[in-house]
Amino acid sequence: MPALRFRYQTLEFGDTDTHIRSLRDRQQYADENGEAEALGISSAQWSLFGVLWPSGKVLAHLMFDYHVTGKRILEVGCGLGLASLVLNQRSADITSTDYHPEAEAFLKVNTQLNGGKTIPFFRTGWSDEETDMGRFDLIIGSDLLYESQHIAQLSQFIEQCANSSCEVILVDPGRGNLNRFTKKMDVLGYSYSAEFPQDTAYLAQPFKGKIVHYCRA
Repeated sequence: MPALRFRYQTLEFGDTDTHIRSLRDRQQYADENGEAEALGISSAQWSLFGVLWPSGKVLAHLMFDYHVTGKRILEVGCGLGLASLVLNQRSADITSTDYHPEAEAFLKVNTQLNGGKTIPFFRTGWSDEETDMGRFDLIIGSDLLYESQHIAQLSQFIEQCANSSCEVILVDPGRGNLNRFTKKMDVLGYSYSAEFPQDTAYLAQPFKGKIVHYCRA
């Protein structure tokens, strides 16, 4: 199996540079011990965690100046953890989680590239038994609803991780599952609002998705 090839980038958030190592492209694959396969991650899906996606960039830019003081924050399905890295640079109380077995190693490398403190990480699936992560005041994620079964799984996982008063922010590119997910969140007591990103000049293509806010007081 060929060695993985990487891409190194520097992204600008205001006057702050964030350095990130990603997979060079979506053709990269390395699962020598079959760990990803055992988790149900196919070779076609393996690389998806390790590239930068437009929704992830939108979320990271939102988190650059979002009010997070005093909040315990969880990034769900963090992938490369770009939003987590931005929050870590702000000294926010951020924890990251992803299902992919390589996500933690990539997050550690990227944290080191930015000279940041270690970001707590939990490898867990949305249908796994309850972890010892605790509860959070703000839960964030990007492009999470890409399969219909994720609607129930993600809403249940959020309920497992959320404080009684909690805010949830998702950047959704428009894969068709958002309305049904919002109905699940409504049952859990969350109000809903959505907006389009104001400035996406940092993206190569126009962004057609939304920033979605759920709030339970």
